Amino acid sequence: MGEIGQFLSAAVEGGASDIFIISGLPVSFKAEGEIHPVGEEKIMPDKANMLVRELYELAGRDISHFLETGDDDYSLSVKGLSRFRVCAYRQRGSMAAVIRTIAFGLPDRHALGLPDEVIKVARKTQGMVLVTGPAGSGKSTTLATITNEINHTRSAHIITIEDPIEYLHRNDKSVISQREVRTDTESYVTALRASLRQAPDVILLGEMRDLETIKTAMTAAETGHLVLATLHTIGAANSVDRIIDVFPPEQQQQIRVQLSMVLQSVITQQLIPTVNGGLTPAFEIMHVNNAIRNMIRDSKVHQIDTVIQTSAAEGMVSLDNSLLSLCREGKIAPQMAVRYAVNQEQMERRLRQW
Repeated sequence: MGEIGQFLSAAVEGGASDIFIISGLPVSFKAEGEIHPVGEEKIMPDKANMLVRELYELAGRDISHFLETGDDDYSLSVKGLSRFRVCAYRQRGSMAAVIRTIAFGLPDRHALGLPDEVIKVARKTQGMVLVTGPAGSGKSTTLATITNEINHTRSAHIITIEDPIEYLHRNDKSVISQREVRTDTESYVTALRASLRQAPDVILLGEMRDLETIKTAMTAAETGHLVLATLHTIGAANSVDRIIDVFPPEQQQQIRVQLSMVLQSVITQQLIPTVNGGLTPAFEIMHVNNAIRNMIRDSKVHQIDTVIQTSAAEGMVSLDNSLLSLCREGKIAPQMAVRYAVNQEQMERRLRQW
């Protein structure tokens, strides 16, 4: 496996989530939210190039696309060790890579801190469910866990379109087709259009990046499929706005109507540092009811947060309530609850009362 293999092994043994190979710095590992150098030897450009080329050899992947474009994403497996997601890129003229470690098996949802209300979306059979949050907040893992729940509980054809594939699913009650962008298909939108002819029940879309992908995903959700997708947004209201804003102004009212009919749930997650040095997720959970459908249609998206706060009986959770619960359980410090809160002043008042 060469020198890169030694770094991969050390990262898995040390519980690192990411490995950084960047010229001018030692190889570094990220564990529990903190980045630490491995040794003191700074990597020079030639060494960085060698390590990145070793990654391609290990994956059995042609490096020419990366050399032409300067960017590449792919996954690789090392037998008996782990799976890895590689993001290779050029910086300051030399090769660099960030490598995410991924366990072979799906992590236990209880260990991840996923509430039942999140897993319940696996029961939905049509429409669109969004999992949103900043990069690195565990969106892909949450989607994989929901997919796993569907796989073990009902008979369905699940098509996943990912860039790259992270978790490998074994067919159980469902049949799963996993497609990787650039390896198995040209693009998200090409695979998505093709999937509609492949008798899918559930379509998992790694990311909704552009107008065409969003448009096709909404059509798929409208025609009786369950579409699970991610967005890099924080909060249900921002996610709705983001989808609508992608479209030209003259189409936006029509999209509001369409989205109000197909959207089922929006789950936002953020990883919060814990008191014992780890990370735990906080969630905002919105299930679309008639009031929210009207707000989306009538361009009153800013009122959605109020509905979430007052609809706990329907399984909805605001991010601030989730943070407050984590604080009361002793998992996170009060200052972390304030730092990540949507309404920081109100959070401070609630903590003082508590």
